[in-house]
Amino acid sequence: MKILLVGEYNKAHLNIKKGLENLGHEATVVGTRDGFKNVEVDIEIKDHFTSFFLKKLRVLLFLLFKIDLFAISVKRQFKNNKAQLSNYDIVQLINEAPFHFNRRSHLQIFEWLFEWNKCPYFLLSCGLDYPSVKYAYDKKFRYSILTPYFEGKGTKKDFSPALSYLTKEHIKLHKVLFNKIESVISNDLDYHIPLINHPKYLGMIPHAINLNELKFIQPKVDDKVIIFHGINTFNYFKKGNDIFDNALKLVQEKFGNKVEIDIVKNLPYKEYISRFNRCHILLDQVYAYDQGFNALEAMAKGKVVFTGAEQEWLDLYNLEEDTVAINALPDANAIAEKLEWLIENPQKIEDISISARNFVKQHHDHVECARQYLKKWKASTVK
Repeated sequence: MKILLVGEYNKAHLNIKKGLENLGHEATVVGTRDGFKNVEVDIEIKDHFTSFFLKKLRVLLFLLFKIDLFAISVKRQFKNNKAQLSNYDIVQLINEAPFHFNRRSHLQIFEWLFEWNKCPYFLLSCGLDYPSVKYAYDKKFRYSILTPYFEGKGTKKDFSPALSYLTKEHIKLHKVLFNKIESVISNDLDYHIPLINHPKYLGMIPHAINLNELKFIQPKVDDKVIIFHGINTFNYFKKGNDIFDNALKLVQEKFGNKVEIDIVKNLPYKEYISRFNRCHILLDQVYAYDQGFNALEAMAKGKVVFTGAEQEWLDLYNLEEDTVAINALPDANAIAEKLEWLIENPQKIEDISISARNFVKQHHDHVECARQYLKKWKASTVK
């Protein structure tokens, strides 16, 4: 089959593509390189408005005339790549709105794809979308990415990307897409839970991870326990980085030179991966029930990761608490206590490291995940 994967976050579609190719299919990823992460894509949609001057020009024209230069540029790039974006057997969108511009322009791009490809369409619930944001806004999760918003942390601008999924403009786009697609698939519990019982929901396929690119590093604690905290400043409160920072202060005060704390900000993907190779423990995110992409790659490399590992996740995979990943609760003291437990019991670091790698290998292998996509696509299109 010939499959078009539209949009990219981290390497979610790239790894599915590689899995599909391993199974003998042809797959193409079209999208941006996901900002500073610089992810590999087949057909790159370039953002020409990253310099200071062009960013300001884009903002000014939008404020004065509601003209978005980036949206115009992206639409032109799609039109210019019409031949490469046509005549696929399956099209999967990574999100309801994968680009950072207005929904009207998204709808126009999707309508072109619908015209160019007379085939079944699928939606991957990956990142923000209407069902997950609405579920979080209605406070149906115990905590979510909107918890810091409700607590008054950050600015309105910090949460505008999430809240934009609740606007009339987005809801219109959401309805058009859900009328067009055959089905929707999620890739972790934070997107799975809000979709339960939706008539078009096919279920969850875990994040696809390419273990061939991730060498396992057996941790060995000598003098110091090394803790890595990689921050994306654009998501500082949404990911709970402020809570991690407070927990690290408590740990530093108590253990001093027994720990080494490495904090970095906004690193490109390859540099980020390289930088955390030395660490024993990686702090990923707080407001989640399941692991995201960065957490799983770190687990595959043998890191003890503080991330989403809620009871629902333990139940799904039949796991015991603190054996594969550490659930990062929105409580600095609770996180500090877990860090203290690991620092004082370095053998636990080694045990969890091995279990984490085995878990990713068992449940997130990119070829097996690709096989699951093929199975769900086929089942949904065979009436």
